[in-house]
Amino acid sequence: MDVLVVDGYNVIGAWEELDKLKQKDMAAARDRLIEVMAEYQAYLGRRVIVVFDAYYVQGISSKYRTHKVEVIFTKEKETADECIERLVKGLKNVRNQVYVATSDYAEQRTIFGRGALRISAPELYMEWRNIEREISESIEEHKNVKPQSKIVLDADILEKFEKWRRGDG
Repeated sequence: MDVLVVDGYNVIGAWEELDKLKQKDMAAARDRLIEVMAEYQAYLGRRVIVVFDAYYVQGISSKYRTHKVEVIFTKEKETADECIERLVKGLKNVRNQVYVATSDYAEQRTIFGRGALRISAPELYMEWRNIEREISESIEEHKNVKPQSKIVLDADILEKFEKWRRGDG
């Protein structure tokens, strides 16, 4: 199974839409990232874990699941990088390919050493935009497809039925 671990605040800072949103409301930026990752997860079927750094927040760590996305707030004095490294170590095996979305160069080098692959925040954004476009195109295709009849009829019979339907026959 493919697993995507997202460095939440790193991605928020790298995506223009989320960076602007965080200037007004950090919680809204987090929620929007989680929403986008839920759509990403639904489209690709990858397991998605979003990690937010709670290094400067007092209290215990928290973990919850929403829309099939796992969200982790690190424990006090634990960085998101430390949490991500621990997750990669636990997740990486012959059955799982782990990807980490971060633009933090030091973190990228560390996760490479643990066998994970990296996706930079801009690459993740481009991948998300491509998915959005594919979804839109798929919707448009489905709008234009006429339903097929389960019963195959000759053209002259179909024409007669159409006349009856219109009240002409």
